[in-house]
Amino acid sequence: MELVHPLDGLDDHPWSSFSHAYGSAEDLPDLLRALAGTDEGAGDEALSELYGCVLHQGTVYAASAEAVPFLARIAAVGHRTADVLMLLGGMAESDDEHGVVPGTVRAAVVAQLPLILPLLAATERETRRTAAWAASHTRATARVLPALRTRWNEEPEPSVRAEVLAGISRLDPSAGAAGAATVLDPSQPAELRMAAVFACLDADGSWTESHHTTMLSLLPADALGSDLAFERNEPLAAVVEKLLSRGRDADREAAFALLDATLRDGRADVRAEALWAADRACMLSRSAPQRLLAGLRAAAVDENAVVAVSSLLGRLGTAAASAAEVLVPLAGRNPEQDDDHADRALAALVLVAPAQAAPLLSAGLGRRPRALDAAAGFRRPTDSVFPYDGELLDALRHRLSQPEALSGNEPGQLTSLLAGWGARAGAALAELHMVLPHFPVQAARAIVAIASDGTPGERTQVVTSLRTEAENGSLPAAKALYELVGEHTLLADCLDREFRHGGRRLTEAAATAGTLGPRAAALASALHEALGGPDGDTTTPALDADVALAEALWRITGDAATAVAALDSVFARAAHNSWSQWSLIRAARTTALLGAAGRPLTSRLEALLDHPTQTPAAVLALTSVAEPDSLDRTTLAAAVLRSAEQEADPSGACDALEALGVRALTADHLYRLTTLADGDARVIRSGVVDRIIREDEAFRSRARALLTTFTTPAVP
Repeated sequence: MELVHPLDGLDDHPWSSFSHAYGSAEDLPDLLRALAGTDEGAGDEALSELYGCVLHQGTVYAASAEAVPFLARIAAVGHRTADVLMLLGGMAESDDEHGVVPGTVRAAVVAQLPLILPLLAATERETRRTAAWAASHTRATARVLPALRTRWNEEPEPSVRAEVLAGISRLDPSAGAAGAATVLDPSQPAELRMAAVFACLDADGSWTESHHTTMLSLLPADALGSDLAFERNEPLAAVVEKLLSRGRDADREAAFALLDATLRDGRADVRAEALWAADRACMLSRSAPQRLLAGLRAAAVDENAVVAVSSLLGRLGTAAASAAEVLVPLAGRNPEQDDDHADRALAALVLVAPAQAAPLLSAGLGRRPRALDAAAGFRRPTDSVFPYDGELLDALRHRLSQPEALSGNEPGQLTSLLAGWGARAGAALAELHMVLPHFPVQAARAIVAIASDGTPGERTQVVTSLRTEAENGSLPAAKALYELVGEHTLLADCLDREFRHGGRRLTEAAATAGTLGPRAAALASALHEALGGPDGDTTTPALDADVALAEALWRITGDAATAVAALDSVFARAAHNSWSQWSLIRAARTTALLGAAGRPLTSRLEALLDHPTQTPAAVLALTSVAEPDSLDRTTLAAAVLRSAEQEADPSGACDALEALGVRALTADHLYRLTTLADGDARVIRSGVVDRIIREDEAFRSRARALLTTFTTPAVP
């Protein structure tokens, strides 16, 4: 390709006809000029802006393809070549394309290979390295692979050879493995051997003792990670993940053997890498926790190591009970002083061995915020209660006796512990009455939980206190009073004020009104007025509020037409909100409550079936509202299973399968459900880190229960 000036034709290009992440691409000429200019600061800023608009978080656009020729020419003339090659390679790599025919941007980069491939022989090492990376991501094997092989034979620099080998492997895994076999020898440079290990894995070859030994010899390996391949910038964790992803017993055991050896290594930096890799393994493999516990205990050789291992042990919960012994000494240290390391260890012990942690938490309450959060916060399974402890009860009462000193999450944490103990926490009712005016939501919830099974005297005292607060307009107190004794008048009055004065908790208030049913008839007009309607706001809170209002009106009035109209409005408005998928799921689940009365929304529900995250809720609703004979239940079951397999909505998939029933499932469906329930790979692999393992185990239990239901012969 004949090289012209990098910016020739720049101003003649119809940039405003194309769009990028932030709209019109009319700003690209100035960015490209700054990138090619002599002002280094302006060039840095332009490069950052280009990443933001033409490769926004990995997404490419029509304007991305238009910018490619100019970028390639800028790189070819030697201006910020390595930086620009990384941008081009990232665009070629992307499969996340917006507003453009699939493959357009990659094809644009392929068209510039005559400018990119000669850079494999550039004088600068970094240019050769990034050229190999960028060229291989074009997937133009016939054109790129011969050039990479030539570079492999000629390149003297180990870091460049490593990237060339990675590129060969990306285009032709078998060729990559063949090249890797020649450089696994200990005499070869470490970065090259690291690339060879990955090349062997990419080719799906057997993991051998030689690979195991090579990997151990490269530790600590973080310095050998590729800055160009994000998924491999932590090599040990990447190798473990690759082995586990194969789904074979031998590879799984190879991963665990590698981790066990590194967790027992005498070098702190190696153990640190091993711990991170073990953490990743436990997030991916259901058998990893038990298989790695001995190594995790062995890794806890000193205080810093105990702190490092405590986070993972806490996520494993009671499955790691045998490792509690490594946490106890540090967890019980300095209970009368602030001590972050002791707090971290105690937080883990709370989740691993709660009975052992209770007295330690009691001694350190007020100085162990992480441990308190673990005992009462979101890290605990929803169906578990922290063990009752008399000394801890006394400590909680002491903290609550000074409500003005409480701040942050502490009121919710303290009251949550008390609520879990029920009547056994009756002695704390006096303090909860003191806290009620300061933190009504948290205190009222605990008061109800305790007084529900309390003595008659306690209930009388509680009712009097709650009624006083409710008469003063406290919605949480009115709700608690209703839950305890069924007194609904005060609750309805508080809800009416909430609706008419535009309360911030509209969704919650609507849900509460729905629990009253027909007794809340007086609220119907206020609920109607609060609805957004067809022209309402399209934000997620507004959509969620209308879903809750629709459900409340249905429960209170039984007026299906109003509920259907409100839900139809939500479905229509959600099309203008790209973040509305969970609002649509809530709308579908509410539609299911309407039964046949929700049939006018059938087409809205069917439109959700193309989106895996929304499929389970849509199917659940269709089984309730659609004409029964109109449903292809077997096809719907397949779609629901696919949603679970893609980690879109596994929990919702269980609800939908239960609604479809066993007759919808074929033998293949049952096999897939069995794999989800009993396979080693976790189904839930992302989300809030502290919840992943717990949520996957909960899904696994639910899936197993469904299998039992579906495969147990019916009793005549």
